[in-house]
This record gives sequence, C-alpha cells and structure tokens, in this order.
Amino acid sequence: MNAITGLGKYFFAIPMLIFGVFHFMGANEMAAMAPGGVISVYFTGACLILFAISVFIGKYDKLAAVLLAFMLLLFVALVHLKSATTGNQMATMSLIKDLALVGGALMYAHSHARDNSIIG
Repeated sequence: MNAITGLGKYFFAIPMLIFGVFHFMGANEMAAMAPGGVISVYFTGACLILFAISVFIGKYDKLAAVLLAFMLLLFVALVHLKSATTGNQMATMSLIKDLALVGGALMYAHSHARDNSIIG
C-alpha cells in the first residue's frame, strides 16, 4: 500500500509542473488577472516549476511546499476572493481549488517532505 500512496507526491507535483508551463505559455492572457502583470505570471510559473522539481529530486521539498502553500494563499486573497464574493462561480471554484491545494501542500510538507535542512 505504501508503494501506491507514495505516488501521491507525483500526482501533486506533476499538475504544478504543468500549471507552471502554462504560466509561461499564456502569460499575456493571465496578466490581466494577476497583480503585477506579466512579470508576476512568469515569477509564479517559475515557482510552480521549481516546486515540482524540488519534489522530484527530494531537495528543499519541505521549504518548497510551505512556499507553495503561501503563494496559493496569496492567489486566494489577491486574485480569487474579490470575484468570488460577487457571486462569480468560476472564481469561487478557483478559490476552493486553491484552498485544497494549500491543504495538500501543507500535508506534503508535514508528513512526506524529505529535506528538513531549512525548515525543521
């Protein structure tokens, strides 16, 4: 069973890698939603890709997971919250999705991360 549940970190990291690539491919379209414009889209895309790489190699993965959770909470507060409170169903779904991903990142950091060298 551990072999099957051990795959969970890859099922979490691979979509982050893909989301990061999408940030680079669609930066101009995403810039309208992002505070900071296209620069912040590229930055967050790089962060998503670096998180996935960190999980794959097991180096600084706990730090990366905590930083990912923080970044996603910022997405909730700065990108989705205002639209969600006006009744925008897509924004509400994005808010809930990002909150779920925050939970996954924190669970990963708490129980599966291998590198505790920076965050103990």
